[in-house]
Amino acid sequence: MGYLDTDRLKQVFFLTIIILLGCLLFWRSFEFLPGFLGALTLYILVRPLLFFLVHTRKWNRILTSVMLMIGSFIVILVPIGLMVNMLSSKVGYIASHSSELIASIKQIGDHVRLKTGLDLLSNANVDKVQGSIASFLPQFLGATFNTVTTILVMYFFLYFMLTGGEKMEASLMEYIPLKNENLGKLGKEIKGMVISNAVGIPLLAILQGIFSFIGYSIFGLNGALFWAVITGIMSVLPMVGSASVWVPIAIYLIISGQTWHGVGLGIYGIVIIVNLDNGFRLFFQKKVADVHPLITVFGVVVGVELFGFVGLIFGPLLISIFILLLRIYRDEFMSPRGEIEVIRK
Repeated sequence: MGYLDTDRLKQVFFLTIIILLGCLLFWRSFEFLPGFLGALTLYILVRPLLFFLVHTRKWNRILTSVMLMIGSFIVILVPIGLMVNMLSSKVGYIASHSSELIASIKQIGDHVRLKTGLDLLSNANVDKVQGSIASFLPQFLGATFNTVTTILVMYFFLYFMLTGGEKMEASLMEYIPLKNENLGKLGKEIKGMVISNAVGIPLLAILQGIFSFIGYSIFGLNGALFWAVITGIMSVLPMVGSASVWVPIAIYLIISGQTWHGVGLGIYGIVIIVNLDNGFRLFFQKKVADVHPLITVFGVVVGVELFGFVGLIFGPLLISIFILLLRIYRDEFMSPRGEIEVIRK
C-alpha cells in the first residue's frame, strides 16, 4: 500500500508541475493565440488540397506550402485589406467632420421629437455620441495594427504546420489521452465546426453585403457601398445582425422625408435580407455542423473581447470545442449511470 501511495504521490507531483508550467506558458504566450488559431483554421481548410498535391501529384512539400500560403493571402486577406482601407478613410472623414455629424444627429432628434414627442436624442446622449466618435479613431487604428501583427504570427505558424503536418498530427494522436474512436470524433467535429465558422460566417457576411448593397442602391441611399460593408460585418450576430443597420437606415429615410424610400427599404429588408439570413443559417450551418445560435452569440461576444475582430470566428469555435470536449469526457471517463469511473489497481 505504501508503494502505491508513493507512486500516486509522484504521479500527482509530476502532473502538478506539468499543469503549472503549461499555465505559465499559456499565460505568457496568450497574445499569440489568435495567430495560432488562425493558422490552425487555414491548415484544416487547405489540408485536403495539400495532401493531394504532395502525396498524389508528388509536388515539392515546401513549394506547395508557400503556394497555398500565397493563395490564401490573395483569396482571404486582400479583400479584407481593401475593406479595412475603405473603412479607415470613412472613419478618418467622420473623425475630422464630427461636428457636422453631431449637427445631423441633432436634426434627426428634432424631427423625431416633433413627429412623435419622444426626446430620444437628449443633449446628454448627443455628448456621449460625440465622445465616442472622438475616441473611436485611435481604437480603430490600434485594432488594425493588432490585426496586422496577428496575420504575421498566423502565417509564421501556418508555414510550419503545412511543412510538417503529418508529424504534428502524429504527435497529437500520441499524446492526447483519448480512445481512437473519440480522437476520430474530435477531429471530425472540429473540422465541421471550423468550416461552419471560418467559411459560413464570412460567406454569410458577403451575401448580406451584396444583397444589402442592391437594396441601398435601389432606394437611393448615399454611401451604399460603405453601409453594405457595415451590414455584412454586423450580419455575423444572430437575431439582431444586419437588422441593426438597415432598420435605422429605413427609419432615417422616413424621418428625413424620403418616406417611400424608407418604407421600400424596410419591406426589402424583411422580405430579402431577413429571409436570406435565416435561410442561409438553416441550410449551411445545420448542414456542415449543428451550431446552436446561442453558441454563436456568446462566442462572438467572448471572442471579440479576447481576440478583437478575429474573435468573430474564433469565439464560437472555442465554445463549440469546449462543449465537444465535455461530451468526449463524458464518453471517455463516465459510466452509463453518469458516475465517474475510477481506475483501480
